[in-house]
Amino acid sequence: MPLAGYPDRVSGSRGFAIRSVFAAALVLLAVSLLIFADEPDAEALLAKADAAYDRWSEPFDFAVYEIALREAIDLWEEALPLLPDEEPATRIRVLNRLAQALFELATAYQPEPRDREATFERARDFGLQALELDPAFVATREADGFRAALRAATDVKTIFWYGNTLGSWLDFHRMKAIFGGVRDVGAAFERSIEIDETYDGGGPHRAMGIFIAQAHFLVGKSRADSVVHFERSIEIDPTYLENYVNYAEYYARGTDDELFDRLIETVLAAAEDPAIVGAHPLYNHLAIERARGLAANRK
Repeated sequence: MPLAGYPDRVSGSRGFAIRSVFAAALVLLAVSLLIFADEPDAEALLAKADAAYDRWSEPFDFAVYEIALREAIDLWEEALPLLPDEEPATRIRVLNRLAQALFELATAYQPEPRDREATFERARDFGLQALELDPAFVATREADGFRAALRAATDVKTIFWYGNTLGSWLDFHRMKAIFGGVRDVGAAFERSIEIDETYDGGGPHRAMGIFIAQAHFLVGKSRADSVVHFERSIEIDPTYLENYVNYAEYYARGTDDELFDRLIETVLAAAEDPAIVGAHPLYNHLAIERARGLAANRK
């Protein structure tokens, strides 16, 4: 006997229709699960990007690392629109990573000027987006203008990589540099020194040293004013070999032969020490190659 007035089995065309609807519902459920399973997850993408970017956990291979670096950039870009607005710190971190990684891609792996310019521009734009998430930067820009806002930034990574990427992009736009851009770069490096002079192995001083050595005539300084910054970067991190090479190339070369030779010899000797080279794998690789080139041209 049927319960509650329902037949005890479904038969005929009505039964077929119900079974068909049930089967279709199962198919839709399966498809939906597949769609959600394939939908990118921001945390997973960020984890993969960080793993690809890592150049310390395994022996460093310069040629192979380009593939990993490009993969990390792609993953960070894919994750960026998925990040919730209520987590600005995560968004800033990813934007800073993109600015830095694109800067490194252009510097290390893009010899063609047109490619470098385009990549530096992308990196600069990501750096600016990160700055615009800093409440102090935004408030100061509205009240006192852009350069004052740079001097009010609160995150050393953001202001440091914005300065580096802007400066590198301005190398391709000299008129923009002369009419204000170079002073923005200087303001960014000044602020990064104030916030944390030790960041990236003395990076703020390293960057300021190059900046003054190259643009001293535009900012009312002499080339000699760069020395204190080069010396301080070496004092902060003697394993960051770019600190020596930049000092040699941008100041000592043509000015102080004895200093130049000592700096280059220090780098070439350090190249034989895997612990030193491995402290900053990408930049030390580039520094050693530059030192060898400078030494060859010195002879």
